[in-house]
Amino acid sequence: MKSKIIIFGASGQIGKSLIRKLTKSNYRVIAITRNLHQKGYVLKTQSNAGYLEIIETSIFNEKKINEAIKDADICINLIGILFEKGKANTFKNIHENFPSFLAKICKKNNVKHFVHISALGIDRAKDSKYALSKLNGEKNIKKNIENYTILRPSIVYSRDDSFTTNFMSLLNLLPFFPLYYNGKTMFSPIHCSDLVKIIFEVVNREIKNVTIDCVGPQNLSLKEMIQLLLKSIKKKRLLINLPIFFAKFSAYIFEKLPKPLITLDQIKLLKYDNLTSGNFKTNFDFEIPSKLKFEDEVKKYCHMWMKEGQYSKDEYKTNNNS
Repeated sequence: MKSKIIIFGASGQIGKSLIRKLTKSNYRVIAITRNLHQKGYVLKTQSNAGYLEIIETSIFNEKKINEAIKDADICINLIGILFEKGKANTFKNIHENFPSFLAKICKKNNVKHFVHISALGIDRAKDSKYALSKLNGEKNIKKNIENYTILRPSIVYSRDDSFTTNFMSLLNLLPFFPLYYNGKTMFSPIHCSDLVKIIFEVVNREIKNVTIDCVGPQNLSLKEMIQLLLKSIKKKRLLINLPIFFAKFSAYIFEKLPKPLITLDQIKLLKYDNLTSGNFKTNFDFEIPSKLKFEDEVKKYCHMWMKEGQYSKDEYKTNNNS
């Protein structure tokens, strides 16, 4: 019988896709969620019948998490935040304390494999609280459990993301769009399904005690990605290079919103390229190539930001010559 896998952060874009992939291959999955009423019905649609168990708990409820992990062979931590909110949702709590707490419980319960999602480019961005917390989280894992795998993806995108969808919403509304650091920051965007394939292979092939940079098939600058999004939704917008003073001032205002468009810490992150440093092997080195290209994949879900909405799809267009 295949291993039982417990997933933290199961209701996010990566988690939902991963549940489909694992249960389709006959892995039994325990999905941890903070809100069963809100997330449970979505999670239930992702798996084969009988292969998914959903548990509602706070991620710091030691008793309940300990009970859940007792039944698991593999633990996957997908939890991460892009901005801090309140006293509990801080980078230190989510990226440092929680992975350490989880690794200790996994070791106590003899979990065979601990897989943790970190982030690419964090070694360079030492002045960012986000990057520093991610680095400290990795160190805490290595201290507390032997059979770990740390995956460091660049930007993860899909129809369920908060990156391309937010940008297309803004590009659809604004007559111009600001670029930070002239839009020159480089990324290696990876599609969610390609990242899920990497996680699956790491679990299935028992690839342990390594850190892997998870990169897509292309390196693109922020400006190039914005231009590709504009091309996809058939819009023309003025791209303005925003001086760093105004960038920081706008971020100071935006980070006060419930869901910030950008924060001061993210401005710091954008100073550094989000590419593999060469210190670790990539998914390509493990013969798990990511093949999906940014422009091709965005085209599949960009229609709601186009003039005709869903009816802008080719299947709805009529041939005027017929």
